[in-house]
Amino acid sequence: MLYTIAVILLILWLLGFTAFHLGALIHLVLVVAIVLFVVGLLRGRSV
Repeated sequence: MLYTIAVILLILWLLGFTAFHLGALIHLVLVVAIVLFVVGLLRGRSV
């Protein structure tokens, strides 16, 4: 579940970065996706 959310946020960031250039908001989404991914790894779930 957590990994899925991180992947969705990462895809949204990529779409936003290439298509819309929303600046700081897009980078915030990327940071959230990375944090969720790392938390998932630390909890020992397979990715």
